[in-house]
Amino acid sequence: MKKENFNIKKILNNRIGFFALALILFWAKTYIAYRTKFSLGVSGMMQHFLLLMNPISFALFLFGITFFSKGKKSYIMLLVIDLILTIWLFANIVYYREFSDFLTVNMIKSAGSVSANMDSSALSLMVPSDFFVFLDVIVLTGLLLFKVIKIDPTGLKKRYGFLTLAVAMTLFAANLGLAEMDRSGLLTRTFDRNYIVKYLGLNAFTVYDGVQTAQANAKRANADSSDMDEVLAYTQQNYAAPNPDYYGVAKGKNVIIIHLESFQQFLFDYKVDGQEVTPTLNQFYHDSQTMSFDNFFHQVGQGKTADAEMMLDNSLYGLSQGSAMVQVGTDNTYQAAPAILAQQGGYTSASFHGDVGSFWNRNNAYKSWGYDYFFDAQYYSENEAYKLGYGLKDKIFLKESAQYLEQLQQPFYAKLITVTNHYPYPLDEANAAFPKTTTGDSTVDGYVQTAHYLDQSINELMTYLKASGLYDNSVILMYGDHYGISGNHGEAVSQLLGTEEYNDYDDAMFQKVPLMIHMPGLKGGINHTFGGEIDVLPTLMHLLGMDNKEYVHFGSDLLSPEHQGLVAFRNGNFVAKDYTKVGSKVYDTATGTLIEHLTEEQKAQIEKEKEQVEKELSLSDQVQISDLLRYYTPSGFTPVDKSQYNYTYRFGMDLLKETSEELGDQSTSLLDQNKGQSTVEKYQTDAPELKE
Repeated sequence: MKKENFNIKKILNNRIGFFALALILFWAKTYIAYRTKFSLGVSGMMQHFLLLMNPISFALFLFGITFFSKGKKSYIMLLVIDLILTIWLFANIVYYREFSDFLTVNMIKSAGSVSANMDSSALSLMVPSDFFVFLDVIVLTGLLLFKVIKIDPTGLKKRYGFLTLAVAMTLFAANLGLAEMDRSGLLTRTFDRNYIVKYLGLNAFTVYDGVQTAQANAKRANADSSDMDEVLAYTQQNYAAPNPDYYGVAKGKNVIIIHLESFQQFLFDYKVDGQEVTPTLNQFYHDSQTMSFDNFFHQVGQGKTADAEMMLDNSLYGLSQGSAMVQVGTDNTYQAAPAILAQQGGYTSASFHGDVGSFWNRNNAYKSWGYDYFFDAQYYSENEAYKLGYGLKDKIFLKESAQYLEQLQQPFYAKLITVTNHYPYPLDEANAAFPKTTTGDSTVDGYVQTAHYLDQSINELMTYLKASGLYDNSVILMYGDHYGISGNHGEAVSQLLGTEEYNDYDDAMFQKVPLMIHMPGLKGGINHTFGGEIDVLPTLMHLLGMDNKEYVHFGSDLLSPEHQGLVAFRNGNFVAKDYTKVGSKVYDTATGTLIEHLTEEQKAQIEKEKEQVEKELSLSDQVQISDLLRYYTPSGFTPVDKSQYNYTYRFGMDLLKETSEELGDQSTSLLDQNKGQSTVEKYQTDAPELKE
């Protein structure tokens, strides 16, 4: 035993041995912190493996820098680096506890404006176990101070330092490669900061965030107010005056937006084994009081759902790479639907989503948009049986949303984001009340099951809205955010649609998603106008009696006779009434026929539309990347003060209660109008999880 102890001590008295001890301790505490202090949503063997391994490469690189110093100096450098990384880890642990998010460069930069209130709040968020992350630094320092371990005065050859850095970079490259295998487009699409930390580590996320911030800041720094001139000229030219038959018909009505996750147009009236996949939505689509659009397309890029929300609430496109909500949503200036409706119509605004608030950076972007409330996962039941994929199952989510919906002051603008009909379309046996299709493609065949489940969920919500009385005073807008089945499954799609082939034109038409606007008394019908998600906000504003002429909107009113009907896709392709352009191919939109020899007139029209699409996308990108709306404020609009919004559960519940109490008899919430009698019991669901 003595000999063994002597050998261990001898190893630790060696500089490389002490380095190895510091690395192992840092790796262990970081991994423990990941598992116990953060909710990263780790699942599957690959994700667990990456979470275990990702602290090593970054620490190895930074610790390896000390190999270029000698003696006592190298030991001090190692401890200082360890301490700095530890302080950063500790700060994120405390911050995450309250905000379910990680510290960013911009967050640190803005800390000075709230520093007066930070000390007491930060202390209240700390718990004793947080301080365990400092234990290794204390132990290593103590071992050196009390000379249990002696400093090795001998220097190391520089090749050891370079070798260590090379190994660190190789490990990181392997880590990144495996991460990309498990989550394609991890760094380009940037789903969620949790994802970056889960796959690459907290320190790698910090570097990534720093690079993104520097790039964005450089573009912002070079921008000035004159950059808005071309943008304003284009949007004014693109403006479509409202249709007098529809302008203001929904004035003062509640707006209830139902986000139909991954729902595609072809599902309407679609049958499997003689059964309608979506009977409720079919009826809603064909209702005489529903304005339904059958040539409405999603226009999302890599941001998928986030891009759809960006267009819906702002009439701005997502970015060509990544998600605008994530990359610039926190810091940019916006003039979004929640703020516009609040200022022009006294609307209360709320978004409902049964997943963590940090997903797609909603908890920050929504503040920039002026949402009064954001009811995310912290407002809903924690039962794991209620969750599937990207959050709460739709039936449970919509039922539990009723308790908050009835407390909102009317009129309100409420967006309910469903998630169960999301790739890869898993559904537990208890909820799978519909047969799968039989294309043989496992990704495609479950799609109709989750779509049917979504349809059942919508039926329950609509029944509640009618029973509670909200239906009579609301305009209900349903839209699909993006495709559910990608063009990579062309053979299976051909089977679904009963076609012989699936070409580029078919794929372009397959990007149709629903847009349905319903209101008691509305003159509805199937509208064949070509449009996309970029057009929703101008259309809605005109229905509410609010003109959008002075706003920077890249879409236009779908009901206006002046609406152009040119649908731009994020990759530069487009669909219009006459022609559809996919890459270098041009199709007749009405027939799907490939036009192999364009006439000069056709060439001129295609070129004109192509240039307009490119200009529109480019100008929208300039607005987003350079934060150009900070240089322009529409007449009568007050810029959003992001500091006024807080989406934590405690604050949100207090705000609902305090608003009701302050208004007293003047409160317009459904709950107060019913003299405190809740309508939640009127919400009926057959969700098997709740029966159990």
